Parts: sequence; C-alpha cells; structure tokens
Amino acid sequence: MRDQTIVVISDVQAPYEDAPAVRAVQEFVKDYQPDMLACVGDEADSPEPSRWNKGLAAEYMGTLQAGLDRVHDIMSGFRTAVGDKPFIVQRSNHGDRIARYVERYAPALASLRDLHYSKLLGYDILDIDFRDQQLTDLVPGWIMAHGDEGGSSRLPGGLAMAIARSTGKSCIAGHSHKLSIQHDHRSYNGKISQRLYGFETGHLMDLKAAAKMYLKTGGANWQSGFGILRVVDNAVFPIPVPIIDKKFIVDGQVYRWK
Repeated sequence: MRDQTIVVISDVQAPYEDAPAVRAVQEFVKDYQPDMLACVGDEADSPEPSRWNKGLAAEYMGTLQAGLDRVHDIMSGFRTAVGDKPFIVQRSNHGDRIARYVERYAPALASLRDLHYSKLLGYDILDIDFRDQQLTDLVPGWIMAHGDEGGSSRLPGGLAMAIARSTGKSCIAGHSHKLSIQHDHRSYNGKISQRLYGFETGHLMDLKAAAKMYLKTGGANWQSGFGILRVVDNAVFPIPVPIIDKKFIVDGQVYRWK
C-alpha cells in the first residue's frame, strides 16, 4: 500500500460546535492536503428528536432544519478544504436520532428516501461518502467506528480499545469526546505478533454551549482535538492532535485563533 495520510475529525455536534476551532481545522486541512478526510460521526447533534427531549419544549422548537443547514455548511467547508480527495463520514448515534424518531413516532414515513440522514445533510451534493454501517475498513489493520457500538468506558481510549479487541483490528473512533490512544500489543520470542490500538479523536464542540445541554456541572473529562493516521511502508502511525488554549500544532506549524 502506498504511503498516505488521513485526517480524522470527530463530534462537531453542530449547533454546539466550536466555530473558531472548526475554521482552524478547515484551514489546516486545506494547507495539509491529506489523502483522505474522515469524520467518525456526531457532526450533527440533532437534539430536537432525541429521547431526552420527548414531550419537552425542545421537541417543538422548530429548529431542526436550521441545525441541519448549519451542519451542511460546516461539512461543505471541509469538502472545500480537502478538495477532490475522498471524504467519508461514519454513522453515529446522533446521526441515527432522526431515523429512530420517525420509526417510533411516524413509521409510515420511514421509507421516504429524502428523510435519510445523508440526504437531509446534502451529502450527495457534497460528494461525501456516508457509511451507514457499524464498522468501516479504513487502512490495513484499522477500522473506523463511531464508538457507541461497544460498551462504555471511563478510561480515555477505552471505547475504541474494546472494539479493537473484539475485532482484532486497531480502531479509530469518537463518541467519548476524549482524545487518547490505548494499545494492546502481543509478542513472542521478542517479536511483535499483533499491534492493537484504540484511538479516540476528541471533539470540536464549544464546551460552554455543550454544558447547557449535557454537562450538569459545566465540566467533563473531554478533550478538544482531532486525529491523523499516517501510513508509511505499510505501518500505520496514529497521531492525536490536541487543541489547547485555542491552538494546535502539526509538523511544527501552529494554528491559533482568538
């Protein structure tokens, strides 16, 4: 397999995104020109049809379309940044919210093609490859998942590592909003027989906005950032990129904002 680089973003969760951070990552993608851009899901939060808002005022706010339009604009920005390179998006629990809501409360509408998540976000227009499946083969020995496919874990990297152990392939995922790598290598006679990584790619949310929705105390063990996978001579190198104090650094280049 030829050498390649994949940038992986996670959990933008518009309309609760960190807009300046998103723009900085888009600028980075434009400069860096990876061979592929991937999103592990939860690019849309879609709070209105969530089960947590059933019967509450948020269900009737009439803001769902505006939120989806905002996601489309963000993903359009990433499409422009990466150019004509492949751009794939993994299914996720927030992405499933609309379909589950229709199935539960308006099943007669469930077969309408235009209500499919990827159609609602205009991914066909943006030439984004939406993977409506649990796991996606990404590079040799690695799969991409959202992260909700397995059980929960309080440890950073634990969700992705659990999927890696169950599949026998390294896993890059999101869902936890944590930026971390776990590993579980096996060896004998001084030789490594299997390398397993669980790589979670953080989030691109505005914590103040997210706190109003999810964080009862205003804080959580979440890390802002994204991930990079570099393939060199068939070896895959996972690289977490933390966002700290409104800046991040890749290959010596600093991206910062106010």
